Amino acid sequence: MSWSSEQYSKFEHERNRPIRDLLFNIPITKVNYAADIGCGPGNSTELLRAKFPNARITGMDSSENMIEAARKRMPDVHFEVDDISSWRDPGPYDVILANAALQWVSDHQTLFPALISKLAKGGCLAVQMPDNFDEPAHRLMRETAAKGPWATKLNQTSKRMTREGAEWYYRSLRDKVATLDIWRTVYHHPLQSGPAAIVEWFKGTGLRPFIDPLDDAERKAFLAQYEEGTAKEYPQYADGSVLLPFPRLFIVATI
Repeated sequence: MSWSSEQYSKFEHERNRPIRDLLFNIPITKVNYAADIGCGPGNSTELLRAKFPNARITGMDSSENMIEAARKRMPDVHFEVDDISSWRDPGPYDVILANAALQWVSDHQTLFPALISKLAKGGCLAVQMPDNFDEPAHRLMRETAAKGPWATKLNQTSKRMTREGAEWYYRSLRDKVATLDIWRTVYHHPLQSGPAAIVEWFKGTGLRPFIDPLDDAERKAFLAQYEEGTAKEYPQYADGSVLLPFPRLFIVATI
């Protein structure tokens, strides 16, 4: 799956809000070593450093395009191309930040304990994941994939993302950490340019698994059909804007 730092960064102001909320709720103050896994173009790493300016920070992402953008943004930070599921760095880290990344990684039953094992004593795993798979924007992706001539090509695509419910994470993690804070927030983002803005938003994230396997003609037709669906689900206001509700799940686990 390919990623575009330019596409992702089009809505950086909106994407940064949950990062700030997550960082605000990290309960520790003395941080020597921190890692930003799935760091994207470095916007989350930048906010992590602002929160802990004296920490030595490592950024990691599986996308070379994202890491290239992150290195340009923060040339004094060490960034590396790696995969979260096979990340071998043993740490220990005082903070591991995973912003809008772990939903792309399977087997959370194994993944979360593995990440917690990389924490120093008193360290914190801070996670934010989209909790919008049942929202109209995501439902329409699956419906569009199933209806068009690309249906066979995309029949496994909707299974690419992983996320459990808040109760599952509480039950799975509560005996492995000293404190566990889990909450859910729904952000309501006003977007200009009507339904087209929603398409542009998700072209940087959730739509990638659906449009990457398609050729140019199929991709154009898929996006046109998807935008037609969003126009029905998200009413456009007189000024041309639409309101995009976006639920997100937060987990802060401290050992």
